[in-house]
Amino acid sequence: MEAAIHRRTAVIRPPRDPRLYQIACLTGLLGYGLLSGGITLAPVIAIALIGGTLAFQRLCVAWFRVPRFDPRSPLISSLSLCLLLRTDSVLWALMAAALVVFGKFLLRVDGAHVWNPTGGAIALLLVVTDRVWITPGQWGTATLFALLLACAGGTVVQRAARSDVTWMFLAAHGALLFGRAAWLGDPWRIPWHQLQHGGLLIFAFFMISDPKTTPRQRGARIAFAVLVALLDAALRFHWHRPESLLWALALAAPFVPLVNRLAPNPTPRRPRPATSTQEHSPMSAFVPASTSRSSVSRPSMARASAALLVAFALAALTALVAPSSARAFCGFYVAQADAKLFNQASRVVLVRDGDRTVITMASDYRGEVEDFALVVPVPTVLQREQINVAEGALVDHLDAYTAPRLASYHDPNPCPAARRENLRVLESAAMDQAAPAAAMEAGARARQKVRVEATYHVGEYTIQILSADESDALAGWLDANGYRMPEGAAPILDSYLRQGMRFFVAKVNLDVQRQRGFSQLRPIQIAFESPKFMLPLRLGTVNADGPQELFVYAMTRQGRVEPLNYRTVRIPTDVELPPFVENDFGAVYKAIFDRQSAKHGLGVVFLEYAWDMAWCDPCAADPLPPASLRALGAFWVDPSNRGPAQDVFVTRLHLRYTADTFPDDLRLQVTGDRTNLQGRYVIRYPWTGKTDCPQGAAYREQLAQRNGRDASTLANLTGWPLADVWARIDGKAAGVPATVEPEEPWWKRLWGGGKKEGAGR
Repeated sequence: MEAAIHRRTAVIRPPRDPRLYQIACLTGLLGYGLLSGGITLAPVIAIALIGGTLAFQRLCVAWFRVPRFDPRSPLISSLSLCLLLRTDSVLWALMAAALVVFGKFLLRVDGAHVWNPTGGAIALLLVVTDRVWITPGQWGTATLFALLLACAGGTVVQRAARSDVTWMFLAAHGALLFGRAAWLGDPWRIPWHQLQHGGLLIFAFFMISDPKTTPRQRGARIAFAVLVALLDAALRFHWHRPESLLWALALAAPFVPLVNRLAPNPTPRRPRPATSTQEHSPMSAFVPASTSRSSVSRPSMARASAALLVAFALAALTALVAPSSARAFCGFYVAQADAKLFNQASRVVLVRDGDRTVITMASDYRGEVEDFALVVPVPTVLQREQINVAEGALVDHLDAYTAPRLASYHDPNPCPAARRENLRVLESAAMDQAAPAAAMEAGARARQKVRVEATYHVGEYTIQILSADESDALAGWLDANGYRMPEGAAPILDSYLRQGMRFFVAKVNLDVQRQRGFSQLRPIQIAFESPKFMLPLRLGTVNADGPQELFVYAMTRQGRVEPLNYRTVRIPTDVELPPFVENDFGAVYKAIFDRQSAKHGLGVVFLEYAWDMAWCDPCAADPLPPASLRALGAFWVDPSNRGPAQDVFVTRLHLRYTADTFPDDLRLQVTGDRTNLQGRYVIRYPWTGKTDCPQGAAYREQLAQRNGRDASTLANLTGWPLADVWARIDGKAAGVPATVEPEEPWWKRLWGGGKKEGAGR
């Protein structure tokens, strides 16, 4: 009998520490994100997050008299921060590390955390500073990756015995998304797109499943998961918070200690052997088992506060001595690739500050002016002073300033005795609305359910603000008044109506246009306040013939603008190309963009430019003066300032999309990222003089290698056959190779108080 018992007990192994699985999964996710381009994490920020978390953990181990330092828990926290947190400041990265570590030591009730340490720290930083943000769309919607992520996360969740929270949250979240789509009349591809979201799965598998911040009783955990899903839906769709998942978890977490005290404890498990490690959850780093109440002498509140002050002082000192990153280059701009290269390209200028938004819409309409009509969903009824007509030259100037550019260099004489350098500068500068009149009876019925909230005459446009109860009535009213709606628009109109949006409708006043002598349609501007920061793309895809191009020029005081619900891809930049591309750089860049679009698909947003308006290096066009920025909607800029505008950051986004690849409207957020990026391409002209010196031979050898490298680069970027590129370099072919197929309202002061060109009713 004793031998049998010995055999049974001999096979018992202490369970593996689940933190090892967590570290492996988080490391794999971070590596995938960095390699795929989904995560853009500066090395200095990664060092600050990882090194700072480990350092603060070591400090707390000494301060709180913990027997030993265990790096596994802080490593989990630091990897979690690398996955979720975005900042361009070393100071705030160290602050995040300090908050995570001190939060898990101090904010505890009955031995459990009140908030998930990582999520709580990020939520707090989002409140106190605009230098920290999250990027929900960073992972894109790759189905294969989502599946792999779910499998990896599922392994961790099962180890943590909290799979019921994860799956219940996903079920409730999905039910709310599909239920909302059914109520709005949206197609199923919209909620399905919202569910194919790496950020959502990271939250579900690695945050809400935290054993230390979820209820102990199974029924309470299910209710907790549903509560978080409901809070997320309210924050996302009513208050339009981009970080709604984090806030939902932060708001629900304080109820967990109360629930744990009221609800009966689950059946206790068989105690683990003494050699086992304490159970730890993903996305948090807990005090080791030896730091329980019975074994740790807690310092006083004053001592804890002093620890926080010491940590913040060290973080601030480190940030002050760390050099800030900068990038500049010398050269001469010789060509640009502006929006005119692309067919069916619409251009929109967005100005955003807080909840205040100014939109300038430059239409790509081709056809008879009398047939032009513009229908745009807007979140509120606009007053006359909130509408303006701008000059098209302003948008053209901004387009030229932010366009990808080509810089030219000339090699110096390799022979030092006669070294000289020649530098040169070369500058280069849809609706088919011919609708017949609708039947009078249909128009009369439509008018009963459509309200004309206001009518304005602004410049050469007649503008009406409409609200309606039914999409059919709205479509009938538009048809009756000469706005022919394309087939399939009614369900989209109904979705916008159920979201409480109005419609901004504009037509050209032909008499005014002839009197003022305008030959082209000028951009229309609207200014309003709303927590919604989005562009309604869906109406524009109803009658589109193939993929469409959209250029978004966003200007803020804070930093770069990025999409929340689509992945951002940075256009290839800072590469050297053969000199012949100068002759037709526009076609070359178009081929580069076509190649990138085919590589990443039509469901991504390309970042082509992000820079402070005060300067550029090199400049494709002069920076816009303060008066022009003000005219485009940057209301905080003083138009009388004769110097450069110091407080405007401009972002250029480029979309190529269809209704299938962009099923949802483009939702945006302003970040604190002020990292410079421009689509910049370089050509270097070789030295053509004598090279009869020892250095000349080495120069000729390096030149041959450079030519081969530049030819391969151009072939890879454009998809052109390498032989065709070499033929053009050798002068045996002309042109570029063929492309391979692939107080007082702020808006009243914005435009001079709104000159009375028409009455509203």
